[in-house]
Amino acid sequence: METIGFGGGCHWCTEGVFQALRGVAQVDQGFIRSEVPWEAAAEGVIVGFDPAVISLATLIEVHLRTHSANGTYSPGGRYRSAVYVFTAEQRAVAEIAIDQFASASREAPRTLVLAFVGFEPSAPRYRNYYRTDPQRPFCRRYIDPKLDFIRRHFTDNALPDAAAASADLAPPRTE
Repeated sequence: METIGFGGGCHWCTEGVFQALRGVAQVDQGFIRSEVPWEAAAEGVIVGFDPAVISLATLIEVHLRTHSANGTYSPGGRYRSAVYVFTAEQRAVAEIAIDQFASASREAPRTLVLAFVGFEPSAPRYRNYYRTDPQRPFCRRYIDPKLDFIRRHFTDNALPDAAAASADLAPPRTE
């Protein structure tokens, strides 16, 4: 197993996205800190995954395509777009993936590659937010479109879901 952190948008959304992927064994949502000047806690998830089933590069691509990786929305800095790395090897993979994403989108990336320093989990009532009640209006409006996007564009990596929507849906809505 390997561990990586992701921040971008609401951690309820980010948690739901990574829980929908094959090879992801654990997703812990909460608040991640890095080094100065990024030491303030921001919403994010810590993902435990099996690199024999899903690559780090694929996880990063999913992350970049399911939140506003090039946008500027971040109220109070708590929605930092970032990949939180634990090793130099992860840093190299993340930098390449972000550069490729930026080149394909023709926009400068705002997603940062940051060292993981600390994590504080969310309150228990917020964990597994999507899984505990996917019918919540927030889930239907923000998370469902992201999951539909994964099912369409990352079919080999998506977990099966009998409730999957048709391929006619629009791309995910980002916060």
